[in-house]
Amino acid sequence: MGIPRGTYDILPNEVTTWHYLEKTAREICARYAYEEVRTPIFEETSLYERGVGETTDIVEKEMYTFLDRKKRSLTLRPEGTAGVVRSFVENKMYGESLPVKLYYFGPMFRYERPQAGRYRQFHQFGVEVFGSDDPALDAEVISLGLAFYRSLGISGVQVGINNVGTPEIRAKYFEKLIEYFAPFEAELDQDAKSRLYRNPMRILDSKVKRTQEIAEGAPSILDSLDKASMENFERVQSYLQELQVPFQVNDRLVRGLDYYTQTAFEFMIEELGAQAGVIGGGGRYNGLVQELGGPEVSGIGFGIGLERVILALKEQNVAIPSTKPMDCFLVTMGEQAQHASVRLLGELRGAGLKAERDYLDRKMKAQFKAANRYKARYVAVLGDEELASGKIQVKQMETGEQKSIAMDQLVSYLLEGK
Repeated sequence: MGIPRGTYDILPNEVTTWHYLEKTAREICARYAYEEVRTPIFEETSLYERGVGETTDIVEKEMYTFLDRKKRSLTLRPEGTAGVVRSFVENKMYGESLPVKLYYFGPMFRYERPQAGRYRQFHQFGVEVFGSDDPALDAEVISLGLAFYRSLGISGVQVGINNVGTPEIRAKYFEKLIEYFAPFEAELDQDAKSRLYRNPMRILDSKVKRTQEIAEGAPSILDSLDKASMENFERVQSYLQELQVPFQVNDRLVRGLDYYTQTAFEFMIEELGAQAGVIGGGGRYNGLVQELGGPEVSGIGFGIGLERVILALKEQNVAIPSTKPMDCFLVTMGEQAQHASVRLLGELRGAGLKAERDYLDRKMKAQFKAANRYKARYVAVLGDEELASGKIQVKQMETGEQKSIAMDQLVSYLLEGK
């Protein structure tokens, strides 16, 4: 019996990194006035078919979909936005003061070939904002994502931005793309052929070399934008400059989801290579709330793959702050001391101290070794002699200094030494 392909265990010595990522993200979101939302891990399949788009890789190939006992089709969430939008609509959050600014963490599920930083169960940190078309908000969302990477100590993150227009603009742009790609149809890969007449923009996102070569000569969407969209795009760029966010315009950036309108963006690190190099991205989705049954409320957000972030931390040798060391390890000698140590341990922990004791009745030397493994700041030795005198031997491990103090003073002594 083994772990399913494309999944992995996060072991205790690795969890520190995950806690640090989440703590950093929470602190930044609090600074930007975003609040956490938690949605179910599975939703009705139709939510993703409507919300993500039927011509996307996610819906066509990657969803974990199953029937429940009442033959309802459910899907493990492949991305975070659709579920958050569904919650926004269902809980009538649009009736609150706008904009509504939310963030989330959680596992996502996609059936795809596992590779560097890519798993079938993976984790995302994402933000979503509803209720404002202000281009300054687009810049804020992008700057929040960049602040997350920088706060972790990751360098060299590049921001690519594009404007993918409105559905009306894209409809006309689709015609231009079909006209361009049609003569090359025989040379396109199978996926590109299937999308040519349904959603030719997705061909620009192809990872197949020959298709990429053909796509290089395709018309740019920026040439199809109307005056309002171009002005919007210019304002986003202006605000990014105000926020000192370095960026590059990439007119081939389409993202892998159909719901985007206007601003689309990605965070990249070149040193991770083409496959793992995109470590996050997002964009505006002004029609999605309405598409999923809500009022005409705009939205914008991003999703950041945390496995890719951890890959970047390792690649750049960024040190993660270690966990809080053990305050005190109780070394006990004899049955009575073991019994008394249970109450003493409870008192230490009740006072907010990180404390542990031996549970294997080991010799004193082995217990001291255990204390060293825990990197304990103090070791308190309790035996029959200490019980009789009401005093306990306390050793400060860093200096080797040893003191005999009253047992009822142990908590206050350790708290003073913090």
